[in-house]
Amino acid sequence: MGSLRTTLSGKGRAIAIFAGATVLLVVTSMALSASAGPWLFGESASARNVIRLTRGDISEASLRRMAGSMDPAMAAFAARHDPSAKPQPWGLTPGWESLDMRYRPRLEFQTVNAADAQKLNASIPSVAGMLRPVQPFVLPSAAPEYGRALRCLTQAVYYEAALEPTSGQEAVAQVVINRMRDPNFPNTICGVVYEGAERVTGCQFSFTCDGSLARAPAGWAWRRAQGVAKAALAGHVASQVGTATHYHADYVLPYWSPSLGKITQIGAHIFYRWRGAPGETAAFTDRYAGREPIINEAVYARPRIAVGKAALQQANAATVVSAETGQTRVVATLGGRRQPTREDIAAINERLRQFEAANGLARQAPPPPAGVVSMPVTEIRRPAPPPRGPAAESEPGQ
Repeated sequence: MGSLRTTLSGKGRAIAIFAGATVLLVVTSMALSASAGPWLFGESASARNVIRLTRGDISEASLRRMAGSMDPAMAAFAARHDPSAKPQPWGLTPGWESLDMRYRPRLEFQTVNAADAQKLNASIPSVAGMLRPVQPFVLPSAAPEYGRALRCLTQAVYYEAALEPTSGQEAVAQVVINRMRDPNFPNTICGVVYEGAERVTGCQFSFTCDGSLARAPAGWAWRRAQGVAKAALAGHVASQVGTATHYHADYVLPYWSPSLGKITQIGAHIFYRWRGAPGETAAFTDRYAGREPIINEAVYARPRIAVGKAALQQANAATVVSAETGQTRVVATLGGRRQPTREDIAAINERLRQFEAANGLARQAPPPPAGVVSMPVTEIRRPAPPPRGPAAESEPGQ
């Protein structure tokens, strides 16, 4: 059985008939208030009309008869208030909040495009009262495991949020530390970051599976991420996300997000915590193990996630083009659009030139303002680099 929303009279609001194991019929009408008798419908003409049209039956045929009795204005009004008229990915069935996270359900809203995902994510409000405080985590820099923990946490911040605001990077670092304290996850920093990376699917942080580690990081962005990681290991708390243990970019709709409590969005990332007791501060009881695993980055640098050719062409790879040799070198994965090569730029400029020539839009230098005398400009070349050799090694004056 389906559902139908329709009006009963010009004064009526709407009638909703939900068919299933139990059928609930609710009529809200200003006309009923004056004629209600011992029963809700009493002597109401609207109620008698419903009984006449349905003939005491609430089958699909009776619903169609009721719909056929509406005039165009009534039908349009009903359609405007019919939730089933438009896809409602978040109109989930009761019990969704107790979803078994061990299994991945197949839901239609996983296939929405990025623009629709952003709209849907923005329409879901943060759950009031979900934010909880967390205790600071301090790992002394003199600790034997500090170097490994710092590198793994820096990698998570860099590869997950290199171009995010500082508060967004701090939130990502907080999620890693929260997971380290959560009994549901490993109790080391590197264990959390590389969890599932040994499998083809199941890596918790995608950069450990998609080959991002094969690209050298950009120095300035790495230093920024490392500063955030050092602060997190020194006790800094990202209070905006509290006990958050999950996050995702706002242009995707993960299957698990409806089962968690949305806390807030920072930059492009939306942060979540467990619902109920597992998300409370007292639930983060695990202690730091103090034995960071040894990570063979050469193994994890090999991509193990199947990526299509189109996706590879749109990879978020930052590039540097040498002005002397023209060679292009990939230096980092920073997000955003693929950086154009010199050939791309030349092709774009050529298409622009052809378009302007065909449409009489040839570029001309604007005339100088009144009273300004034009002067020839002489290009000054950069000085040649100093010679290399034994003579150049000595200090000046020696």
